[in-house]
Amino acid sequence: METLTPARIMEVGMAFWPAKVLLSAVELELFSKLGDGAMTGAELQKALNLHQRANPDFFDTLVALKFLERDGDGPDSRYRNTAETALFLDKKSTAFMGGFLEMANARIYPFWGDLTEALQTGKSQNETKHGGEGVFEELYSKPERLEQFMDAMAGISAGNFMALAEKFDFSRYRTLCDVGGAAGTLSMIVAGKHPHLKVTSADLPPATVIAAKKIEAAGLSDRVSAINVDFFKDDLPKADVITMGMILHDWNLENKKMLVKKAYDALPEGGAFIVIEALIDDARRENAFGLMMSLNMLIEFGEAFDYSGADFDGWCKEVGFKRTEVIHLAGPSSAGVAYK
Repeated sequence: METLTPARIMEVGMAFWPAKVLLSAVELELFSKLGDGAMTGAELQKALNLHQRANPDFFDTLVALKFLERDGDGPDSRYRNTAETALFLDKKSTAFMGGFLEMANARIYPFWGDLTEALQTGKSQNETKHGGEGVFEELYSKPERLEQFMDAMAGISAGNFMALAEKFDFSRYRTLCDVGGAAGTLSMIVAGKHPHLKVTSADLPPATVIAAKKIEAAGLSDRVSAINVDFFKDDLPKADVITMGMILHDWNLENKKMLVKKAYDALPEGGAFIVIEALIDDARRENAFGLMMSLNMLIEFGEAFDYSGADFDGWCKEVGFKRTEVIHLAGPSSAGVAYK
């Protein structure tokens, strides 16, 4: 008979320890300071302007968590990035995705301290709780912060967009519109993989300015365009494929259904509506990340929530889509596809 221990309970209950160690390391730009070099604890302490008490505990914790490697033991040992942190957490790397963790550290981490209150009240726990602007209002009013946010989201979404470009059969379609396209990342990735497609990234004007700049820099302006769309006020642009990456989960049920209906109306017969989300498994037993993302939507927006493939199927069939399927992309994320 298996002996029960509280080990997993303790591991999850204290999971904020390793999370905050990593988030602080990102905030301090530790991985960028190390770059492709190596430093002693004393050198790293000085480079990061830390108190002597941080050395060696902070750095050795990162070694034990497999976010740093250490050559040797004792005060003369030298710390360096792992292959993983060098690729994803050094700002000089083209694959840098630490922007999302910077945002998580600055915003999401403190808000999750109020999860209990969110569960009791059903109300958001973000900046609006103390009379501030909501996250979207704040971001779209400040172009430099909006671009930083979009870069952060692009960093964590690019893998899913590349998987979609590989796994979905785009050969039968000629046009695609990415609604809520942000910096145009999905549009550029899909267009790069499928040269026959003409692609449009649609978003509010401040985002469109950023997307147009990135599309031009990528040399894709001949096939990818950025246009202004307010998907609450405007009809969606007509296209053979309508995509929404991490859009539907931001809204309540009424707005979700409204967006599904607008997508249906914008598509021709045989067209496809694709959502990219951390889709929850239908039995709601396995995708812990998707379920916690839904709790994050409660904290951020109150009524917003993540959903399963079965939920998506029901909303799509309600407006007239013929069938749906779920295509696994990467990690906890999948594409829900509805065919008209």
